[in-house]
Amino acid sequence: MTNDELNALGGEILDSCIAVHKELGPGLLESIYVFALKKELELRGIPSETEVRVRVLYKGHDTGKYYDIDLLVKNEVIVEAKSAVSMHPVYEAQIISHLKLTGKKLGYLVNFNVARLKDGFRRFVNNF
Repeated sequence: MTNDELNALGGEILDSCIAVHKELGPGLLESIYVFALKKELELRGIPSETEVRVRVLYKGHDTGKYYDIDLLVKNEVIVEAKSAVSMHPVYEAQIISHLKLTGKKLGYLVNFNVARLKDGFRRFVNNF
């Protein structure tokens, strides 16, 4: 996927997050927002997967450990959803690690527990 295509997909993801936030508002569980965002993307004809399990390698060696990505859109864009009172720096480190470990170029950290979604929406890139 080209960078222009990723940017266009990112716009659809942002619009979908806004739609979910308008419909549900802040203060719910993260899992509810992930479900609703997956459904909103599906309604727009954009495939996504939730709870995508990723194997962790260390210098090419399998650790036997995994981590889960909240939402993987078109097998290209990582979305980490939060419903937090405040965003802790470890959340940013988490999505940066996810991008590096998967080799994906684009990711979003979305906190739905805000009055205006634009205040909770952050874009992250990796070799973009």
